[in-house]
Amino acid sequence: MALVVNLDVMLAKRKMRSNQLAQLIGITEQNLSILKNGKVRAIRFTTLEAICKHLDCQPGDILEYVGDRLEQE
Repeated sequence: MALVVNLDVMLAKRKMRSNQLAQLIGITEQNLSILKNGKVRAIRFTTLEAICKHLDCQPGDILEYVGDRLEQE
């Protein structure tokens, strides 16, 4: 996939645990884990907005486009 999810990085920077964020944004810990591991195919804007609100960050801090770099490695 050409997108990398850097949610773990933001959680670490904000010193927040995954279960705390899941509870704050109203999704299950399992769904947050799927998102963190980059195994998700889509994310609702409302979910992304809630993540950014509670982590005080921008969508670009969480999602990174890497293009073909990963496919070449």
